[in-house]
Amino acid sequence: MQKVVQVMFPVTKIFAYFDSSELDLVVNDLVIVETESGLDSVVIKKASYMEKEENLPDSVRKVVRKVSDDDRKILSENDEKAKIALEVAKKYSKDLDLNMGFVDCYYTFDKSQLVFSFVADNRVDFRELAKKLAQKYKTRIELRQIGVRDKAKKVGGLGPCGLFLCCHTFLTDFNSVSINMAKNQFLALNPSKINGICGRLLCCLGYENDLYTELKKGYPKMGSIIETESGIGKVSSIDVFKGTFQVDLKEKGIVEMKREEYHGSVE
Repeated sequence: MQKVVQVMFPVTKIFAYFDSSELDLVVNDLVIVETESGLDSVVIKKASYMEKEENLPDSVRKVVRKVSDDDRKILSENDEKAKIALEVAKKYSKDLDLNMGFVDCYYTFDKSQLVFSFVADNRVDFRELAKKLAQKYKTRIELRQIGVRDKAKKVGGLGPCGLFLCCHTFLTDFNSVSINMAKNQFLALNPSKINGICGRLLCCLGYENDLYTELKKGYPKMGSIIETESGIGKVSSIDVFKGTFQVDLKEKGIVEMKREEYHGSVE
């Protein structure tokens, strides 16, 4: 067993294990850690706990220390310098006629790396830009092309529900979301209703999808033709919470039936 924490890196919000054997750390503690490219500051997302060795990656780096007051001054200075570097990168990319929408920029704690994130419609050849930035800042430059969902995760905002974006507040991964999930939940396939501010399908479509799949068992399919005591008709709506569905009998109009009354579709 090994005492570890899980941490979150800035910009891309990558999660990783780190050895915390000499410290007792809690969620949201800011710490300095060892990385492949030097020292960096990260946020604790899972407090110190014991984990089996076989569940950990081959190399678990150490948490060096909790962030001190002096460290905070350095981090503040790094943030200010990164803001300036971001504006410089925007200017350079414009001069090079590169179609890049920069989202963020940050220095690692020891300034061994300057990381930029950007969005673009297509792949971008940014080698000349990276060369110019490296010449100016005399450090390792990393340019990360991210997706529109990653941008929303970083920038944040309010969703159509009126709450802060799930991706910005608690989601750690982007699970696959499909249009079939919207259909499964009887939602109108209107992009303005089922797309988030990132322009992609709402992440929350996946939250209740399994529940709807379970609740729909025993119901006829939407649009199917079934036989009722009043005649043959087409299923026009289903209400899994009331336990009913409606059938359009054409000449007799729409009738409401209970799930128990369904005995199969007309072949």
